[in-house]
Amino acid sequence: MHPKVVIRGETAADVDAIREVTVSAFKTLEISSHTEQFIVAALRAAQALAVSLVAEVDGRVVGHIAFSPVTLSDGTRNWYGLGPVSVLPEHQRQGIGKALIEEGLSRLKGLKARGVCLVGHPEYYKKFGFKNAPGLVHEGVPPEFFFALSFDGQIPQGTVTFHEAFHAKGQEGAGND
Repeated sequence: MHPKVVIRGETAADVDAIREVTVSAFKTLEISSHTEQFIVAALRAAQALAVSLVAEVDGRVVGHIAFSPVTLSDGTRNWYGLGPVSVLPEHQRQGIGKALIEEGLSRLKGLKARGVCLVGHPEYYKKFGFKNAPGLVHEGVPPEFFFALSFDGQIPQGTVTFHEAFHAKGQEGAGND
């Protein structure tokens, strides 16, 4: 990782930079619906960002990660969704995303979270201990792209529903897009 990377909680002054980082990070991804910046804004507006961290290099925000509560159909509580996670393209593949994920997971454990789930690339998230969890699904997502990481050794069974902010298509909470 870049030696001058600082990982810290987001502040109100970071909102515009987070939006720019998120737009840039997902701009060329074909699998993206390019609504990630609206999701982050809607999570923030709903006060559903349980953990929201930025990565700074030389005082500039170059990365962001969000964690928000999820609902599990079996009634299990204290599980969270990871995402989106964004790093400016020119700073990718330098360990910044990894540092954001590791710090975010650590902070969730401090909040007594029981686990985290996400939709993402299999090769990337497995290195953090995320696994496909038979019996735990997110409707509309192929099982090979849906992952869970339990902090207490228990994997819930049923359907995961991410916060309604994940349906944001534009301007929710942003006000300027």
